[in-house]
Amino acid sequence: MRWWSTASIRLRLTAQYALVLSLMLIVYAAATYVAVRHEFYERLEDEARHGVDTSMRDLEVDAQLREILVVLAGGLPLVVALAGAGGYMLARRALAPIDDLASEARRITADRLHDRLSVPNDKDEIGRLAAVINDTFARLESSFAQLRRFTADASHELRTPLAVIRGIGEVGLRETRTPAEYKDAIGSMLEEVDRLTRLVDTLLRLSYGDAGTIRLSRGPLDLGQLTREVTSSLAILAEERNQRLAVDAADGVSVTADRLVLREAIANVVDNAIKYSPQASTIDVRVRPGNGRASVSVADQGSGIAPEHRERIFDRFFRVDEGRSRDAGGAGLGLAIARWAVEVNGGRISVEPGAKGGSIFRIVLPLAAPPPGSQHDHAIHGSGGGES
Repeated sequence: MRWWSTASIRLRLTAQYALVLSLMLIVYAAATYVAVRHEFYERLEDEARHGVDTSMRDLEVDAQLREILVVLAGGLPLVVALAGAGGYMLARRALAPIDDLASEARRITADRLHDRLSVPNDKDEIGRLAAVINDTFARLESSFAQLRRFTADASHELRTPLAVIRGIGEVGLRETRTPAEYKDAIGSMLEEVDRLTRLVDTLLRLSYGDAGTIRLSRGPLDLGQLTREVTSSLAILAEERNQRLAVDAADGVSVTADRLVLREAIANVVDNAIKYSPQASTIDVRVRPGNGRASVSVADQGSGIAPEHRERIFDRFFRVDEGRSRDAGGAGLGLAIARWAVEVNGGRISVEPGAKGGSIFRIVLPLAAPPPGSQHDHAIHGSGGGES
């Protein structure tokens, strides 16, 4: 039956239709023959009860029944042939829209992913299939566009420090310089090498995260305590800009996550708020439980994020302000790492506009299941006003 599994759908539908119709006709013909035979013999029995000689009638009935049987049996091949032809025509007509979809899909290449299949009727099975294929093409188009942006941005980010290193080296070789000048040049080159190394390490980590090869060590942790640790370690960066970190974290907000990975996510979000907030401003960091989830919100007083940029703010290498220097704005990978770190721990991260300007980044994670019979009373600690 190997040929059957490799046969086309049209051929299999034709064979199945012909087989089913032929079996139905055979059953109908057999039932008809039995009914006619029964009727004939009942009449003969009635005639015999009335004293009529039925010897000759028996021969006539047998001859008639043989003729009927020959007609029914002889017509069976013709019926099978007609059923096959009819089944083929029906299968061809039913599968014609799929052939059209295949022809249209064959014309959509990597350079034409913006094209879509026509959907004459989105209510039937073919329409639903075309809609699913169109959704697939939309996702592929988005992935290809993201890959192109990533390749271009990564090339740009890698080219800049290499160009700086090349420029410093060429300047140093043009003429003989003092040891101090050579030392300064080498120091500048090492700074660019360090920047390049951090960029490559970050890209490798994101690649490992996408491939799912990073092993996580998940366990229960106090989200409020972790957030206070992060803000405490970043307080010196805020002090350099005369900023204030206002932390309002509830105790006993327990989540199940990898501590180091989640710490990096919170640190990147808070560091982003410090970078993009004006001097002498306040950054509110809050931890709250609710509806089976725990949330960490970081509200800054910056210029905010335009609605068209909010969908891409977590993309790799994306910067709202392209003119911002790399020393101030980084490589545009911090929020991408934050999104990966949150999602790999079963949470989600989002951004929304603040009520008084700026932006609010919100990390939401499922609460850890409390031990059976335990009581959790959440006490509020820290300073800061009401949530924006």
